[in-house]
Order: sequence, then structure tokens, then C-alpha cells
Amino acid sequence: MPKLTRRHMLALGCSAAASPLMTPVTFASTPGENRLVVIILRGAMDGLDAVRPIGDPGLATLRGGMGKDADLDGFFGLHPALSPLLPLWTKGQLSAVHAVSTPYRDRRSHFDGQDLLEAGMGMDALGQTRDGWLNRLLSLMPGAEAETAYAIGRADMLLTRGASPVANWAPDAALTLSPQAKMLLERVLHDDPLFRIAALEAISLSQAGLPEGEEITEGDMMNAMAQSSRRAQRAAAPTEIARFAASRLRGDTRIAAFSLAGFDTHARQDRNLPRALERLTEAVLTLQETLGTVWEKTAIVAVTEFGRTARLNGSGGTDHGTAGAMILAGGALNGGRVITDWPGLSEADLYQRRDLRPTRDLRAHLAWILRPMFDVSEADLTRTVFPGLDMGADPRIIF
Repeated sequence: MPKLTRRHMLALGCSAAASPLMTPVTFASTPGENRLVVIILRGAMDGLDAVRPIGDPGLATLRGGMGKDADLDGFFGLHPALSPLLPLWTKGQLSAVHAVSTPYRDRRSHFDGQDLLEAGMGMDALGQTRDGWLNRLLSLMPGAEAETAYAIGRADMLLTRGASPVANWAPDAALTLSPQAKMLLERVLHDDPLFRIAALEAISLSQAGLPEGEEITEGDMMNAMAQSSRRAQRAAAPTEIARFAASRLRGDTRIAAFSLAGFDTHARQDRNLPRALERLTEAVLTLQETLGTVWEKTAIVAVTEFGRTARLNGSGGTDHGTAGAMILAGGALNGGRVITDWPGLSEADLYQRRDLRPTRDLRAHLAWILRPMFDVSEADLTRTVFPGLDMGADPRIIF
């Protein structure tokens, strides 16, 4: 019988601490009627492909033919995988902010980039951040409370980490481990202190008992774990996450945050990016469909850690870059426009002659969304939520 290793478990996506399925959804209840949904797009979404500057002659030089896209305003077009969102654009409930970035520069690490994005801090805070900008926002809102919820595993989002209470929910809370799968987890992770605690939590929550006197083979265990993993993946689908978020936002919850993965497109971007964008599209449309009248008071903000290189690489993908795009949706938006100080795509215009040049701090747009939605002062935003930020002119994203 072949020896079971943790590598086998990771291949099945069954390690509780490592699995992307364990990413929790976080909720907070706050005063007021407005709702905010923050979606972290993990992997560095290519803003040049998602919201295409078709009116810039440099795009064809850098990317060649990009296929059909939906013309938004004569200069920008929308990736076909986002085209189901076009009715929202027509209603003024969809927008994009282009050529923006956090202060993160030149190191091109997903981990560092995501830390700064969720912390809302400058480069000097890299590696030192302990809380996130969304949690610091809650600290300024008297009466903000966490909604009672639960989470599996220990994963959380830096975005919501901090002194203010928040509650977590994980889509794989519905994960059901069969007796065979439970036995497999216990055997493989028994001597691994890093993964064992998370696995035991998952087992406890699965409420599955081992049958007495029944002999279980390794094949039974592997098959059972694969089935459990598939069930968890279905539970973690963007539509299910968005539907659950909407159910809470229709009640007392005012802020929800979750992440979508799959935006790291080093190869075959023409094949891989559409899949990721379709998940974002599904999440936005599900929120719209299930929020009901609350949609009119909602802003959805989809952000990513950095953009990607302006040129395609030899594998038909793009590498880690600098500036990118934010996708905004919701009935609270003053939308139907691409907000940008467009830098251009000639080689001299590119950042380090390789990336889309950032012309504004992504955090400034976040701040101008929070300012009217939650009645937070500019002083609090620039001192506490995003320390040291220059908010600049108001782009009037929210009505």
C-alpha cells in the first residue's frame, strides 16, 4: 500500500489551514443604511485586459488582437467575460477606476502586495502591519458590532483584522467529512503540528463519527476525501458566497468582505483570465439579484494587489506589474464611467518601460467611497483608516 503523505492531502485540497476554500467571509454591523462589499481579487488582476483601453494605440502594439470587447465610452472596452455586467453600466451602476495602485512598488510579491492592500498602509509598514483598514474604519463608527457567525480554520483577512470585533463565516462550514475522510486526515496529519489543529477543527465541525468494527481501506479514504473536497468547492462557489453575503446584508449587516482567487495569469491569459472574471461577474450579479431593495444602497468594490506587465510574455500571459484597475458596482454608485488620469501606453509612458503607470493612489478612491457612505471625516480617513494618505480631489463615486 503506498504511503500517504501531506503532499497527497494538499493535492486534494484537504488541508484545512492551506486550502483556499477556507477563506472566510467577514461581516460587520454598523449604524446607517448603506452597505459596502469589498472583494479582494487575489493573484493580481490584469486591469489592461479587464477594462481595455481600446482607444489607446499602444494597446494593439503591446497586446495584439484581444478579441471582441464591449465598447464602454469610445476609449475603454469591457472584457467579454464581464459583458453580463453591461446592463449595470447602462443604469449607472457599474464603474471602473483605472491606472491606480497601492503604494507598493517594485518587489512584485503577491504576499507583500496583498498585505499592503488589506492594511491600507505605505511601504514603510511592510512586514509590520497588524490590522486592516476596514477594521480601523469600524473603530471610528460608534455602535458598530460584529454579527454572530462562525468560521472553520484559522484563516482570516488582514483587511478586517484589528481591535474592533468582526465575525467570520466560511463557505466550507458545510463541509461534511465522511468517516473514511476523517480517518485519513487523522492518519496523515497526526504528527504535523502546523496542520493537525486545523484538521481537528474541521473534523469536529463535520460531526461525522467513525463506524465501529468496519475495516476501511486507503482507497476508501482517498475517495471519500475527494468527494468531501468537491462538496466544499461547490459550497465555496462565488454564487454561494455572494448569496450568503446578501442574506446578511438584507438584515443588520452593513459591511461584508471576501476574496476570489485565480487572477495570477502568467500563462495562457486568454484562457485563464476569463474564468476568474466570470467568477467575479457571478458574484456581482448574484449580489444584485438577491439584495433586493438593499441593492440601491450598496457599493461593491473589487480590488487587487497590483496590476500586470503591459506586454504579453512568451507564454501568452503577463507577469507581475504595477498599476491596475478597480471594478465598482452597486445601486449607490454615480457610475457608468471609467475614472482615470490615463497615463498612456507608449513605451515612454510605461512605469519602468514595462508596466501601466499608476497615476493615483487606489486608497484615495476607497476613502472617497467611505466618506459619504459612512459619514467618516477626511481627517479620520487620512489619520486612522489610511494613515498619511493624500485623498486629492473627490471623484464623486457615490451619490
